[in-house]
Amino acid sequence: MGEHPADFVADRADELQSALAGGDLALHTDGDLHASRHEFERAYQLAVAGGDPRGMALAALGLAGLWVSERRTVSGAAELEARLQQVLPLLKADTPLALRVRARLTGEADYRQGEHAAILAVLDEIRAGPDPDPVLTAEALSIAHHCLLGPDHVSLRRELAGELVKTSFRTERRGDLLMGLLWRTADSFTDGDPHAERHLRELRDHLKQRDHLAIWFVVSAIDVMLAIRAGRLEEAEDLVAICAKSGATAGDIDNEWWPGAQLVTVRWYQGRLAELLPMLRARAHSPVLSSVDNSSVAALAVAAALSGDRRTAASSLAALCGAGLGRLARSSSWLVTMNGIVEAAFALDDADVAAQAYELLRPYARLPMVGSLGITCFGSTQHALGVASLTSGHVDRAIDHLRAAVQCNLALAHWPAVLASRRRLAQAYARRGRPADADAARHELETARREAAELGPWVADSPASGPSGPSGPSGLVAECSRVGRKWRLTLRQHSVLVDDSVGMIHLAVLIANPRQEIPAVDLVAGFASLSSAVSDRGTDHPVLDRDAIGEYRNRMNRLDAEIDQLESADSARAASARSERDWLAAQLAGAAGFGGRIRSFPDQPERARVAVGKAIRRALVRITEADPVIGEHLGQAVRTGARCSYWPG
Repeated sequence: MGEHPADFVADRADELQSALAGGDLALHTDGDLHASRHEFERAYQLAVAGGDPRGMALAALGLAGLWVSERRTVSGAAELEARLQQVLPLLKADTPLALRVRARLTGEADYRQGEHAAILAVLDEIRAGPDPDPVLTAEALSIAHHCLLGPDHVSLRRELAGELVKTSFRTERRGDLLMGLLWRTADSFTDGDPHAERHLRELRDHLKQRDHLAIWFVVSAIDVMLAIRAGRLEEAEDLVAICAKSGATAGDIDNEWWPGAQLVTVRWYQGRLAELLPMLRARAHSPVLSSVDNSSVAALAVAAALSGDRRTAASSLAALCGAGLGRLARSSSWLVTMNGIVEAAFALDDADVAAQAYELLRPYARLPMVGSLGITCFGSTQHALGVASLTSGHVDRAIDHLRAAVQCNLALAHWPAVLASRRRLAQAYARRGRPADADAARHELETARREAAELGPWVADSPASGPSGPSGPSGLVAECSRVGRKWRLTLRQHSVLVDDSVGMIHLAVLIANPRQEIPAVDLVAGFASLSSAVSDRGTDHPVLDRDAIGEYRNRMNRLDAEIDQLESADSARAASARSERDWLAAQLAGAAGFGGRIRSFPDQPERARVAVGKAIRRALVRITEADPVIGEHLGQAVRTGARCSYWPG
């Protein structure tokens, strides 16, 4: 005989309660997002089949997860929203369960739009009740906190985290306490609190008693950030793999991007960001990225600029600017995104974007540029303000910000950021060029080299490693010399001959004057003006020195005599001699006017900037075709723009 209908209904009800209890245990106690989704999905289907609105609501809330916007794809987010909206009218209004559904729907909508007013209004409504339900309050506090992760609400976030910790003792749910401690820890790091690691230690102590997979994933990500700050970049890279495994075990959607963002940071400070260009191209448009996270596009812009792909860099930067930088959502990745925008603008010599970024970043000068829940850090915002000022031509202001950045990064114990700020500060001193600035620049570079040596080989020893400025691998310095009608480029064991061109002449000047910013108009003007310009900087390494010019002129005189003798006797040799004479004449014309006259500057510096940039890029293409290693090094270490320079390792 079949089962009695009443027994069947009771069994289904028991199965539903079992699934809800299993999902709740997995989500709030163990942090196992995989298991919780499985159990809550089973519960939802059982509740729908049994016509149980309460079961449907609890299951849908469980499927929403610990974090806001756990469902990143359009279809996944729409399914969750549809389920919550479907069940809400079936619940008695103003009950704790109905308010929980409203809070989740409101928080999800606010987060997608980069807003927070609506969820704060719901939270106030909950607090105003005569006896607020503790579970409802805890969930609303956490949701509201997640919608306030930008740089504008540091104090408010701390208040919400503290209130959540207190509320957790009423809910008696372990997950609420851990979430409160986690939010407090993340808030401390994003605020630059010197006691942030004390809060992290307390959170670790609780996790030692019993693991919570989702929160341990965040802690493992913070471990990567701290290793990067300490300059232990090789160790940080190993920890990235551990973090990725933790995220996969927990079933956290951010496992798709956090380890990638951390690897970007490591390569950033190693001066190797361009290596990640293929990965960034793929990740920048991933459907599992948060709707308010633009950091991957900013990283793509910088990596593309460093690799010489200016079209991708410019396109990515333009996409971020859109209708104006001020419209970008102030999310947990906003400061990191703005830092990338500043670095891309610097690489592209885009003064307008840099000026916009400066004004937006200025109110947050005291904050570190921390991403998400403390998973990565690019040092003090003062550094980005300094770089933006340098790009927009405010050199005195840049120096002030970069001095402050060095001190702030020292306070953070972020040693790669300290080095980057010192090197940029040296660059700013060199650009300003006052009498005492040369000594100040040398001091910063020497201090940076000493500090880099203490950190070991995994931090690029370059004036501006990673996106802070182009650099080749640590310790590599190219050499360039003329060999007849060609140029020989040497980089350690690599050597290649390249045909002469205007771009090669410019490159030879830059390589002969490392770490010196040379105006593009000086490069175009040639030897006479260039010699004077670089002499003022304490160097004098023109592409043709005076002895070479004398030799070239003597050779031209000899060729004139040979051509006269060969015209009738050997037409082939005469043609070869004429070709060589024409080449020598072109070189002398590029170095100085005939008769020693100084060539005049172009009327428009912008024309010089464009011409020099195009000529150098064409030369780099030919070099890369001949020797990819030398080409990659120069592609990263040579900067073009209104001022050009070569910054080797």
